[in-house]
Amino acid sequence: MGNNAMSWWLGFLRVSLLALVTLTPLAALADDSDNTNAQSSEQAVKVNPTVELPKMQKVLDKIKQQVSAENSEGKLSALNELTLQLSTDADTLGQALQPQKAQLKTQLGVLGPAPQADSGVKETAEVTSKRKKLTNQMQQLDDQIKQAEAIKSGAINLSTQIVNLRRDALKTQLALNAGSIFGAKFWAPLFNAPQEDSSKISDFVDELKATAALSWEPGWRFGTTLWLVAGLLVASFGRRYMEQFLAWVGIHKLPEGRLRRSFLAAAVALTTLATLVVAFSCLEMAFTRRGEVSDDVRDFAERLVRLSILCGLIAGLGRAFLSTRRPSWRLPSISNPVALALKPFPPLTAALVFVFQTIESFNISANASINTTVFANGLTALLIGWTALSISFRSNRVRRRMVQQGETPEARSTLVGLIQMAITLVGIAILATLVIGYVTLARFLSYELVWFGIVFGSFYILSQLVVDGCESLFSTHNPSGKRIQASLNIDERYLGQAASLLSGLGKTLLVMIAAMAVLNGTFSSSTPIELVQKAIEFWGGKGLESLDIVPAHVVNALICLVVGIYVLRSLRRWLEHDFLPKTSLDIGMRVSLITLMSNIGYVLVILLTLSIMGLQWNKLAWIVSALSVGIGFGLQEIVKNFISGLILLTERPVKVGDLVSISGIEGDIRRINVRATEIQLSDKSTVIVPNSQLISQNVRNATMGNAQGVATITLTFPLDIDPAQVRQLLLDVYSENERILENPEPSVSFKDLTPSGITLSVTGNVSTPRQVSGAKSDLLFDILTRLRKEGIALSAPQTMIIERRNGSLVVQDPAEEG
Repeated sequence: MGNNAMSWWLGFLRVSLLALVTLTPLAALADDSDNTNAQSSEQAVKVNPTVELPKMQKVLDKIKQQVSAENSEGKLSALNELTLQLSTDADTLGQALQPQKAQLKTQLGVLGPAPQADSGVKETAEVTSKRKKLTNQMQQLDDQIKQAEAIKSGAINLSTQIVNLRRDALKTQLALNAGSIFGAKFWAPLFNAPQEDSSKISDFVDELKATAALSWEPGWRFGTTLWLVAGLLVASFGRRYMEQFLAWVGIHKLPEGRLRRSFLAAAVALTTLATLVVAFSCLEMAFTRRGEVSDDVRDFAERLVRLSILCGLIAGLGRAFLSTRRPSWRLPSISNPVALALKPFPPLTAALVFVFQTIESFNISANASINTTVFANGLTALLIGWTALSISFRSNRVRRRMVQQGETPEARSTLVGLIQMAITLVGIAILATLVIGYVTLARFLSYELVWFGIVFGSFYILSQLVVDGCESLFSTHNPSGKRIQASLNIDERYLGQAASLLSGLGKTLLVMIAAMAVLNGTFSSSTPIELVQKAIEFWGGKGLESLDIVPAHVVNALICLVVGIYVLRSLRRWLEHDFLPKTSLDIGMRVSLITLMSNIGYVLVILLTLSIMGLQWNKLAWIVSALSVGIGFGLQEIVKNFISGLILLTERPVKVGDLVSISGIEGDIRRINVRATEIQLSDKSTVIVPNSQLISQNVRNATMGNAQGVATITLTFPLDIDPAQVRQLLLDVYSENERILENPEPSVSFKDLTPSGITLSVTGNVSTPRQVSGAKSDLLFDILTRLRKEGIALSAPQTMIIERRNGSLVVQDPAEEG
């Protein structure tokens, strides 16, 4: 017993010293026992469990307090070592008490049980007192052993919680340097696994073996066989026949057009996903349907099923995009050589993700050490990064080979080029971070790359399916569109509007879902239900109660800003080119609606971005106050023009395309912006007029209310003309001009009679004010030609010359002199 006590004392000294180095509170706690530790000698030290067990419990409670408030990797590692040492010391103390318990049990056996009252046997008071004393000691020793076992169990559980915290920290602490992949520390778990990892992994493997043995016991063997066979059949034949059936449905049941192509792509992705998930669900039911299966094994199996969803999406979306079996039905613009070159990568990526995510799940279930988890994460990031670079390099190499062979590769859009560039840069970043030791950051980048691929791939296929489905449903070339048109008795134009509206709403909903998935989900976290719950919390404003701007919120805000601007621009293009041209609205009303929608949308996006960064809606009052002060001093003109622009867009006294005159400027309105309106003059130059002037000043709108133009020409003739002849000549010229309207008819008015001649005014209407200038020019040419032909002259202006001759004034008419 003395040697056991000595070893325990040395162990407890190590605990106290480690606590003194790592934790100040624990060092203060260890000071309580320094007076007993100072009495060590070469002799065996007598340990008093009654004193030491409460101290060990106090140390355990203090560690729990430190763990609850700590998130540093170094401190958590030190706390874990301290907890494991405490568990070992508690076990040593419990084992040291066992010989005492055996000795007391032997002594009680010698004394025997207490005699019965009616047995007639009497024992001495000394024997009775001795038995009572030994029984009390036995009870106290049992309590101490149980307390030591409880401390040991609590320390083990606390160590498990610390490991889980450290494992979670590996996913969130991106700046944690765990060592380069070229270092020996990274590869140590492969060649020199820690002893505790070996035992934990062995224990969990034994649980898996026990689970398999339970499923193969008599009475359960037949059901296990059925589930296994069902899973194998679904995995091997289910996908092929289901895909063939859906292809037959698309070809024979759907109308001709792009809907067949998008339906087939969605069917390929869906069948791959469904068969993989169903197969793994069958395997889960084969082995975990019994109640005796441990919770750790059930959690491990459930994680594998959830993982099969993500891997099925990776493989299914890759097959749908490449469509190597039916190249003519391929949705994206990818040449066949490039598609064939990229064919192995989707299943390879899915397999890599599944294998290493399974290893990570195994480590979590087995409660392996952090070093093993870091090793698995590093290998995952390494292979995913290498795969991303291989995809980019191979596709470029195939395109260069096609150019060398005289073939033309597919025409890639700017977006496709940006996506490939992003994949290349992320792959390089993953490998670079692994080299310098940031394994957590590399894992984050690799899984986010896969997650973004899943989200945007699903969005692309579903958006194509929604657009093609709406167009096919309302097309009058298909039976569905003809039936709808006949039932509602509406024009074909309205069916086109309905198709554009529904497809726009569908794409908007898909964009919102994709944005929520990007902002609230990640590769290894989200089942669909969890993603929906996070989205509800996000849009409900949970977490925005305080002004906490953290880097993660800033990243989410930037993503929200980019997505919001993209959605607004896409909606603007859809309204401008797809939906509004199919309506009966004039171009001015279309531009007004588009501009108004854009302004409101940008305001909402900015407010939402500020909210995601941590600014509450009710905390924006200080911004409003600051703006009010600025408006009072320097922003009043800007705000006045902004409000005036909103009035112009809503009240519409002038609109895009109107011919207006203001302050001597006449031209066509080309654009109404937030601050000013652009007016294009006849020489194609542009005048910028502040919106407030269009509200506060007199503006002539020559085209408002479909106004007609008036071409009026005033001419002065000599007094000796025939007024009726001239009147008829002018009316004939106006009537023969193709621009002059027949209704109302042209008219000639007698304007004035003066000594210089007769003034006549001829008037005719044209369809628009913009034709007045051209019509007047043509009419004047024609009138002058007719007058010259008829010998009718226009009245010449009268000029008087006053001269002084011989001291007197003489008035002379030049016309008479000539």
